[in-house]
Amino acid sequence: MKVITTTGYKGGVGKSTTAIHLADCLSRIGNTLLIDYDQNRSACKWYERGGMENVYFQVADEKKALKLIEGRDFLILDTPARPNSEHIRELAEDCDLLILPTAPDTISLEPMFELVHKVDHSKARVLITIVPPAPSKEGELVQTDMIDAGLPVFKNMIRRTVAYPKANTLGLTVNLLEDKRLQAFANDYYLVTNEIREILNV
Repeated sequence: MKVITTTGYKGGVGKSTTAIHLADCLSRIGNTLLIDYDQNRSACKWYERGGMENVYFQVADEKKALKLIEGRDFLILDTPARPNSEHIRELAEDCDLLILPTAPDTISLEPMFELVHKVDHSKARVLITIVPPAPSKEGELVQTDMIDAGLPVFKNMIRRTVAYPKANTLGLTVNLLEDKRLQAFANDYYLVTNEIREILNV
């Protein structure tokens, strides 16, 4: 069983969205459970709005998940935002991959840089989310700066789009939206999932 954790010091950077869409992608290759540790219960609420009827994975809070873990190939943990230093170290130690979503702006990047320096880089990857569309080069510039600084970062990024809030409202993943133009944005998480499979050898 592989354990993948999403966490961050700042809300609003796509932490729960990332957990949901990665769970969806990984559920195509293995039995997947998303455990919602976030006090806002964003993933659980999304699942109740429609997810349980439309996806191949389950979502549960930490109490209900105790009875559902056995036999899973993948556990996705959506943690509370703003973990303390000790908690972030424990999260990194207890998982196979720690994903740190961040938007490519100063307000999001500063807490992320503080966080990433506290964990084992062999287990962590920064995921750049909410990337402005072309012709903006903001995402690519931030990614290059991270690579130059020796930080662990995914090659693929998640583009900014109305598809994610729309899907969230409906309790769907982006690939299930009726608008095929919006469905296309699901490919971003498919590409990130391929990277995860390489990292974890699955």
